[in-house]
Amino acid sequence: MNLGDYNDLEVARATSVGLYLTSDDGDLLLPNKYIPEGTQVGDVLRVFVYRDSEDRLIATTLRPLALVNSFAALAVRDHGPAGSFLEWGLEKDLLLPFPNQRRDLRVGERVFVFVYLDEESDRLVASAKWKKFLSSEPFPGQPGDAVRLMVADETDLGYPVIVDGTHQGLLFHNEVFRPLRLGETIPGFLRQVRADGKLDVRLQREGYGEVETAAATLLAALRGAPGGTLPIGDKSEADDVYRRVGMSKKVFKKALGALFKQGAVELAPLETRLRA
Repeated sequence: MNLGDYNDLEVARATSVGLYLTSDDGDLLLPNKYIPEGTQVGDVLRVFVYRDSEDRLIATTLRPLALVNSFAALAVRDHGPAGSFLEWGLEKDLLLPFPNQRRDLRVGERVFVFVYLDEESDRLVASAKWKKFLSSEPFPGQPGDAVRLMVADETDLGYPVIVDGTHQGLLFHNEVFRPLRLGETIPGFLRQVRADGKLDVRLQREGYGEVETAAATLLAALRGAPGGTLPIGDKSEADDVYRRVGMSKKVFKKALGALFKQGAVELAPLETRLRA
């Protein structure tokens, strides 16, 4: 059985308080309020397993916002003698011990953490010192490869991100044309592997690939717009372009040019229409 993760467990018996599920670590309770309608003894259920406030293993069909050995951005619900408590989608909050915090936290703010199983207590806890949980192995990708990015912080240079769930990367401010939210997961591309092993990443491919990506985004927006028309053109303000299609004015104009050459659009100074 995997503590802090999903497990497929068989229903062993029914009681007044819930169903008991079998596992290699003994039977554990799935309380009545989490039992799917129609469940019977012998059925196999997919449940999340963790410890309750009395340190007992317990199952739930609720879906937590983070699993063991994963990164997440979670909101601070409260503080206690041992640390801060984070909301993660379950009745029992996740503990972020004071030694695992980088600074004082306010109730309601979101904090980026790594969730792991504490060996001493055998409990799931969080750590805001997430960098020490990154892989020390060389990143296996090559420049230009598509990667998955999770926003971990914001600095003067840009956004530190987790690349493919294992390595730290940096997304420079001049590569970003909309606000990014802590914990947000977005597609990106590997730009380079630096000498220190950290990665530089970007949101669009280099060269013409960037134009192709933007043109596809713009075409999709036009197809979804009423009458196939967007109220932006090559004379529109950059803020309006970004608000409508999430790209810079420069990239937007390149995408417009590419679609116009393909005969896909009709252009006006403040309007773009999908050609019938």
